[in-house]
Parts: sequence; C-alpha cells; structure tokens
Amino acid sequence: MNDRSISRLILGVSIFVFAVIIILQSKMLDIFPDKSAIPSWVFFLPRLNAIINGTCTILLLVSLYFIKRKDIRTHKKLNITTFILSSLFLVSYIIFHATGIKTTYGGEGPVRTFYYFILITHIILAAIVLPLVLFSFQKGLQMQVEKHKRLVRWSYPIWLYVTVTGVVVYLMISPYYTF
Repeated sequence: MNDRSISRLILGVSIFVFAVIIILQSKMLDIFPDKSAIPSWVFFLPRLNAIINGTCTILLLVSLYFIKRKDIRTHKKLNITTFILSSLFLVSYIIFHATGIKTTYGGEGPVRTFYYFILITHIILAAIVLPLVLFSFQKGLQMQVEKHKRLVRWSYPIWLYVTVTGVVVYLMISPYYTF
C-alpha cells in the first residue's frame, strides 16, 4: 500500500468514526428503544471507558519516558498497546451510546461551566486526534522519524489531553447517572 492509499484509508476511517459518533449523539440510532431490554453489562461501560482512558494516560506518559531514553522498541510496544486500548474504548463508547442512554450533568455555578468547558474541548479534540494518531503511527511504523516527530508534537499532547479529560468528565458526571 502506498502513502496516498494509506492517507485515504486514514481519512476514510476518521470520517466514518466521526459520522457514527454524530449519528449516535443525535439519537438517530437507538438499538434499544425499550430501555428495559438493555443488557445489564452495558451500564458498566462508562466506568470501563474511564478505566481505559486512565490506563491510556499512564501508558502515554510511560511511552514518553522510554522515547526520551531512546528505547524505541518499548516506546512502540506501549503506543501500540495504548492504541489498542483506545480502539476498545471507541467500541465500548459506541455500544453504550447506541443504547440511547443519556445523562445530564447536574452541577451548578462555576463547576458546571468548568464541566462543559472540559466536555466540549474533550469532544472537539477527540474528533481531531484520531487521524493525527493514525498518521503518527504510519510515520512511526515506517521509521520516517522526522515526519513522525512533527506529527507527534501535535498528536501526543492532544491524545494525552483527551485521555485525561475523559476520566475527568466521567468523574464529574457519574454522580448524576440514574442507572
């Protein structure tokens, strides 16, 4: 596969994932119109997603540690593991939101403003980070080190922010879950 085909694939996957998330958020897809039919394990998914995000945060920080010490092999393994976990997060997120379950944040005052700031920036940056991470992986796996470094200057801090804020959003909204 040449670089142009890979770029098209990365953009196609990113657009597809973004479209699925938009459809789920707009309630155009609700695979469980009868809420009593939702399997009980689905209600654990938000907590699982927070655990995955927290684990990804730690792995990203450890990965940075190893690349600073020029241990490329360990750096690659950690980033591949982080990517696999982030992919599992995405599947879990889609399953949960396909149920149509919605929770409204109930905090008030400055905490509410803070929550929505974190949530909105998290959502926007989560949409942006997927193609950045995929392009970073492509260049890293092809050992195009300079191109990889240029991409990672953007993808790494955004990916780290998204994983950290994913946990923060969960911790702030979980008291308002009604399931």
